[in-house]
Amino acid sequence: MKSYIEKADVLAEALPYIQKFRNALIVVKFGGSSMEDPELVRTTMRDIVLMECIGFRPVVVHGGGKAISAELKRREIPVRFVNGLRHTCEKTIRVVDDVLHNTVNRELVRLGNEAGGKLTGVSGKSVLKAARTWSVDPISGEKQDIGFVGEITDVDTSAIDAVLAAGRTPVVTPLGVGEDGQVYNINADVAACRIAAALHARKLVFLSDVPGIMRDPADESTVIPTICTEEIPELIREKVLSGGMLPKIESCVRALQAGINKVHLIDGRVRHTLLLEIFTDSGVGTQIVRPDSVL
Repeated sequence: MKSYIEKADVLAEALPYIQKFRNALIVVKFGGSSMEDPELVRTTMRDIVLMECIGFRPVVVHGGGKAISAELKRREIPVRFVNGLRHTCEKTIRVVDDVLHNTVNRELVRLGNEAGGKLTGVSGKSVLKAARTWSVDPISGEKQDIGFVGEITDVDTSAIDAVLAAGRTPVVTPLGVGEDGQVYNINADVAACRIAAALHARKLVFLSDVPGIMRDPADESTVIPTICTEEIPELIREKVLSGGMLPKIESCVRALQAGINKVHLIDGRVRHTLLLEIFTDSGVGTQIVRPDSVL
């Protein structure tokens, strides 16, 4: 009987959040090592279906780095890095396009629908307008070619809006197209932020490889529960935010400035972490908020 009561308590705790976020549009960025464990992928997609079933309106934006790397290796296409960024040559961008759409996106949609959801794949090529970007050498300051890697110039949400209007959950690939029709690889974190901003989403949730933003990167007990955007410059000076986290944080701030209420960074390696963040009083990970947002 005790276990049943505990389950009922969990449901009771979730009730106000279900009421609060009914019909809310929530963008979930799914990527990193959380996509390397088949059981975690299956569990996460079931959690997305649960959100859909109780009246939320989730939008999934996903990566697929491991699957892309595996296919490049299988085709014996050499990988070259420039300032830590993978150079995307003409052969590579074709592999990225193929794998993201025909392997990763298709599998996520299949798993969600297998769990009783109503998921539909959406190509980022129909959503994200892009232009070629360059890497800047940290020492010389010179621009360096990284191939067909793009920065987002505009977002057209009509394809996503159509899927949402049909009562389904969009699952979006992080690819963009230039004015000349060239396909560009887009950073999935940045894609999620720009899409969330364009959709005026209520929340943006990153399923990442760490428990959140930690004051001491070596100590998971130092996760900072809440960060206001005004605190970010000081955290950068203190090196709490550095390296690959900076582009993500910059994109998060931009999304918040565009009207998103909160951005959450949570550990995608933990089962049901998405539900724990949204449906419990304590939550998990780190939330980033505007000074004027309601906590």
